[in-house]
Amino acid sequence: MPKSPQSHLDPRQPFVLDTTKLPRQPGATRALNRVIPAPADFGLELIRVPEGSDVELDLVLTSVSEGVYVSGRVRGSLTGECGRCLNEIGESFDVSLAELFAYEDSTTEETTDEDEVGRMQGDLIDLEPAVRDAVVLTLPTNPLCRPDCPGLCPECGVHFDDLPADHSHEEVDPRWAALRNLTSNEE
Repeated sequence: MPKSPQSHLDPRQPFVLDTTKLPRQPGATRALNRVIPAPADFGLELIRVPEGSDVELDLVLTSVSEGVYVSGRVRGSLTGECGRCLNEIGESFDVSLAELFAYEDSTTEETTDEDEVGRMQGDLIDLEPAVRDAVVLTLPTNPLCRPDCPGLCPECGVHFDDLPADHSHEEVDPRWAALRNLTSNEE
């Protein structure tokens, strides 16, 4: 997971969690259920979480010796277009999240690379990078409206579902095009 930016976190931001009510005793837990608006650019080129749509966080925060372990589910909706026929796609996602956020003063800084483990800023956790990674990594790079989507005809651009079964385009080798004109003139 990429390291959170070193700017000061604002506890009023939807993806920022305040862990002051979670004791720093290993094993202490706190449930978190929150519905937050999706940020911009939350997805891939052909499929994404619509900006401002509801993203539901159903998480458990657990104190561990080195920090806070966040686990649970992230749910929401996706929109996009089919990679074969360009029809609109609308579906939902439900992904699991499991991420360790190390305390600022923990030995994790010495034992791990800076991008291996998320870092807390005081008692605050920025969940956006972890949630973004969990969601985006499960998205298909070439989404389909249905598994057997036939796509578009490469010649005329019409959806194959809207064309007859015997649809074809006559391909004439350009070297023989002059002969074709001769036969059509004689008839």
